[in-house]
Amino acid sequence: MSGFVRASKYRHVYVEAPKVEDTYKGFRLSTATGEQQYVKGNTKFFAVALSGGGGPIAVVPYEQKGAFAPGTPIVAGHKGAVLDFDFNPFHEHLLASASEDLTIKVWGIPPEGLASTLTEPLVDLHGHGRKVTLLRFHPTANNVLASVGGDFAVKVWDIEKGTEVSTMQVHDSLIQDLVWDFEGKLWATTSKDKRVRLGDPRADAVVAELEEAHQGAKSAKLAFLGETGRFATVGFTKQSQRQLKIWDSKALAKPLTKIDIDQAAGVILPFFDHDTKVLYLCGKGDGNIRYYESVEGKPFIFPLSEYRSTAAAKGACFLPKRGLNIMACETARCLKLTSQAGQGVVEPLSFIVPRKSDAFQDDIFPDTFSGLPSLQADDWLAGANAPPQLVSLNPDAKGAKPKAAAPVKSFVPAKTTLQLQKELDQAHALIEKLTKRLQDAGLPTD
Repeated sequence: MSGFVRASKYRHVYVEAPKVEDTYKGFRLSTATGEQQYVKGNTKFFAVALSGGGGPIAVVPYEQKGAFAPGTPIVAGHKGAVLDFDFNPFHEHLLASASEDLTIKVWGIPPEGLASTLTEPLVDLHGHGRKVTLLRFHPTANNVLASVGGDFAVKVWDIEKGTEVSTMQVHDSLIQDLVWDFEGKLWATTSKDKRVRLGDPRADAVVAELEEAHQGAKSAKLAFLGETGRFATVGFTKQSQRQLKIWDSKALAKPLTKIDIDQAAGVILPFFDHDTKVLYLCGKGDGNIRYYESVEGKPFIFPLSEYRSTAAAKGACFLPKRGLNIMACETARCLKLTSQAGQGVVEPLSFIVPRKSDAFQDDIFPDTFSGLPSLQADDWLAGANAPPQLVSLNPDAKGAKPKAAAPVKSFVPAKTTLQLQKELDQAHALIEKLTKRLQDAGLPTD
């Protein structure tokens, strides 16, 4: 047997688990189940859905460690349980939520966090005929949001205008996952019929379709592998063995490669880090996180290592690089949601590349997503495409700016019918008041 070991900068990545005092606990988690990740985060906050009326969501600043105390302000404005939510990547204080009440709501989180419970959304979107199950913000276009629901529709919204800009009714069974490709040209879905569909919402057309990603009946998930044109799917065999497959989106007849992972029941959530080319696989219902390196040419994916834990994950997410401890060589951070003694616990797991030098390691930290949009919604809808804006993570690169950065517009939501009616009622009341004053003064009112 060959003793060859493939060289990789990330081969010796290890996971640093947090101390108990650095975790977040005491969440009375929602009992609603589905295809969602259950936890999402950005550089300022993370969010988890709670049990209770109004579809409550806890939005927690990272400095607020420890127990989530009863009476802490929350987001609670739905009429049913919240099934998914997503932070706007270009406005970190905007959170979209999807609910069993058929609506999508967009919330404005104050910069310092919630000081009181939030019940009035900035935007209220209606269009799905059944519960809304998944949400994904566009990776490059400002204020563009995709959603799927129990009505099997994939919709795209301009949340600033509060309008639906695309509806595609191309599924006839439960949609299990929804993602955008690297530039946001296409969305991709997995569904209960075992198919993967690549859809162009601007053309209202399915541009490619994979008939059977995995043979098993359990849920399948997918992730695009950056700008390579490849994507990964994770699913099950007929014998309930978990599988990873890599596909070329332009040649879907057969996978480029296949890896049999293990025999377990939990659905796997895939996360791809475009900067390091590392694919992380987090299993729902188990405590392990496996990671692989994506490469050009056969075999297209190499196993790196695995983090093992006895605490089973309910959900997971990975945070933007701008929120990491770069000088400690932290190349990724995963928020792992577990349920312990009936209470939700969020553990930040740091993935670290061991290095002896204290200097900035530019070979493991290439330019990363800046948090700025490449396009405005109208430009994208008109047919424009652009890659994500990048910025240097080097703290000594004073005033580092994203390449060709687009100007960031402040978020100004369109006024709702209720808001317009309220303003009209106030205007009528003011007119009546002024008319009475003129009459009392004996002046003409025409």
